[in-house]
Amino acid sequence: MKSAALITLMTLTGAVSAGAQAIATLPLAEGMLSFDANASLGAFTGVTRTMTGHLAGASTMAGVRGWVAADTKTLSTNNGHRDHDMASSLEIDKYPTMRFDLDSVAVGAAAGDSTAVTLLGKFTIHGQQRPVSIPGFAWTTPERVRYLGSIVLDVKDYGVGGLTKMLGVLKMNEHITVHIDVTFAAGH
Repeated sequence: MKSAALITLMTLTGAVSAGAQAIATLPLAEGMLSFDANASLGAFTGVTRTMTGHLAGASTMAGVRGWVAADTKTLSTNNGHRDHDMASSLEIDKYPTMRFDLDSVAVGAAAGDSTAVTLLGKFTIHGQQRPVSIPGFAWTTPERVRYLGSIVLDVKDYGVGGLTKMLGVLKMNEHITVHIDVTFAAGH
């Protein structure tokens, strides 16, 4: 019985101190950027897994800095016509990259093996950079960090146009929900 209590205490202590754990400098091992959008013809999702990035390690999670970027040409909604319209609205030849630059991390409460965090930084979409706070969860070890979070963005804030087609018959709502799922790991 004492062993079980000791293991439980050690597990809880490890989870609570996750925000204080040293994080190594790590490259992006895998990532997915997706968005949910609504249009007059229904809701749809766009996805890319073509991403690059890097975390600059720190002695605590709060001190971590870094960036992730995605190639706008690789965004896909699995609908060729819609993808063509999206590419036109994003002007992908002129603005081939979307990027998030991490300035700081606000560390929240631990819950099991994850820690609530808010990433504070800047999103660059369509050549426009805006400050954002992205709430989510992090799972960390010294050799691996995974982050999963979401944020609602207004694409008009980033100068994205072309959301209305056919004299207003077809419209896309300017508010989209962006989902970020990235893993940084040693050896990648």
